[in-house]
Amino acid sequence: MLAALAFLFASAANAAPGRVVSVNLCTDQLAMLIATPGQLVSVSWLAADPSVSLMAEEARQVGLNHAGAEEIYLSRPDLVLAGPFAARATVDMLTRLGIRVETVPPANSVEDIRANITLMGELLGQPDRAAGLLSQFDADLAALPKGRGKVATTYGANSFANGAESLSADMMRRAGLVLLADRLGHSGGALALEQLVMAEPEMLIIGSRYETPSRAEAIVDHPAIAAMTAERFMTADRDWMCGLPAVTGTIARLAQ
Repeated sequence: MLAALAFLFASAANAAPGRVVSVNLCTDQLAMLIATPGQLVSVSWLAADPSVSLMAEEARQVGLNHAGAEEIYLSRPDLVLAGPFAARATVDMLTRLGIRVETVPPANSVEDIRANITLMGELLGQPDRAAGLLSQFDADLAALPKGRGKVATTYGANSFANGAESLSADMMRRAGLVLLADRLGHSGGALALEQLVMAEPEMLIIGSRYETPSRAEAIVDHPAIAAMTAERFMTADRDWMCGLPAVTGTIARLAQ
């Protein structure tokens, strides 16, 4: 009898949550890839924005939230998925109200993506679906072409260039590129235009541009950059903003 009760309690503890809400763009998309139909109650409104989300149409079909504590609480979730930085006031309030909140760390490397796929499978009670996604991800990684060893860096608004320890950096290395940050000892953030020009990278990777011109982006149009012989590679920010299996497509395009 005691053994039977213990089994029932264990089964309940391991049961897949039936009403899941996500309040973070990256957990939104990873959850949509792994959750069963109907398991997700809503995802953040950002997930429906095609400028930052790879799954905008899927997000609209799930339903959207604006990460308000009252809004989330009234949706009666048994699990809320969050990132480490955004919606902290909401997360803190929900935790005080006794709602289970799980924070998924950001992916700063391809290995982090692999770990987060497994973690999301555990949180959603869908380990088999996560394992299938991970298997396909690994197969796609193994099939990536090899690049030509060009020296490359990202460069964008406010002179931002990626550092050596970031998801974009790991993706660029896997594409066979040589990271300018490694040569300069750049940890990420603003890189002076003069440094960029003198370093003479062979490839500049430039992200999304706003439809309305901004002063922050004006640096990308500077005549000194226009005069550089570096190859330009344009990619949307959504292609590597979050650690998703789809990054293999971006890596392949970088390699080619």
